[in-house]
Amino acid sequence: MQIGMIGLGRMGGNIVRRLMRNGHTAAVYDRDERAVSALVTDGAVGAADIEDLLRKLTPPRVVWVMLPAGPITEGTIETLSGLLSAGDIIIDGGNTFWKDDIRRARWLKQRGVHYVDVGTSGGVWGLERGYCMMIGGEKEIVKRLDPIFSALAPGEGDISPTPGRDDRDGRDSRPTRGYLHAGPSGAGHFVKMIHNGIEYGLMQAYAEGFDILKNANSEALPKEERYNFDLTDIAETWRRGSVITSWLLDLTTAALTRDPQLGDYTGYVEDSGEGRWTIMAAIDEAVPADVLSAALYARFRSRRDHTFGEKILSAMRQGFGGHVEPKDRA
Repeated sequence: MQIGMIGLGRMGGNIVRRLMRNGHTAAVYDRDERAVSALVTDGAVGAADIEDLLRKLTPPRVVWVMLPAGPITEGTIETLSGLLSAGDIIIDGGNTFWKDDIRRARWLKQRGVHYVDVGTSGGVWGLERGYCMMIGGEKEIVKRLDPIFSALAPGEGDISPTPGRDDRDGRDSRPTRGYLHAGPSGAGHFVKMIHNGIEYGLMQAYAEGFDILKNANSEALPKEERYNFDLTDIAETWRRGSVITSWLLDLTTAALTRDPQLGDYTGYVEDSGEGRWTIMAAIDEAVPADVLSAALYARFRSRRDHTFGEKILSAMRQGFGGHVEPKDRA
């Protein structure tokens, strides 16, 4: 298939590369001309602006927007709405608020343009590992885009079977790869929102655990109760057969291997907004979310008072998403 990509940052560029590796073609645009040039070198067709991008696509056109959530994505989709024709498709793969998806889909439908929201996980490692995608939109349109999602998802050999699950029971609709049509407009980003909320909780658990281990040698403890733990060795051990092994633990281990003190991090931890939206949804549904709420508030606190645990959080965020601390707020 042919696709147009707007936004060639930490994930957009590699999404295009993975698609081209799997036989698809792409036209690309970004305000950063160097990002466009790099993709052209890899085989994409470069565009000077959005109108130029659309001229390089064959109708019905598929345009994937991979930009930060908020005004820049809203403005780009508004621009596209005035340029696209009936039957064209807009994909928003960023971390958009799901209620905005519902509004956009309704608005674009009046123009005959289809809208698909794709919550995309995989970070800076997606080119090699593949992307996990949570998709919202019209069933037939999502089905039409399946070759794209299939190319972006992890390969079959990358996914371990679920213990005890028997695929012979006829549940062919169950996802066996890393993407899912979650439901109508907004459903994809809703599922991705909860995914990120859970991520906050998992990361906070690792951060607090390693902080306790680091402080086990505190002078406040009796000498016979002090331990000088090697955090790198502990993390490496946990990666091998432990029930808490995970990609986040892999990233933590890598950061500790580079520097056990995590001296390049201050512990100032940003949040992308999806953790907040998760708590808002929990409030709307009257669902208790003690761990996820505490994890979000811990990030707020980190901007006033840093601990080693926050350095662990910063290291994980940089590891999976390339997120860099704001140095001027250290």
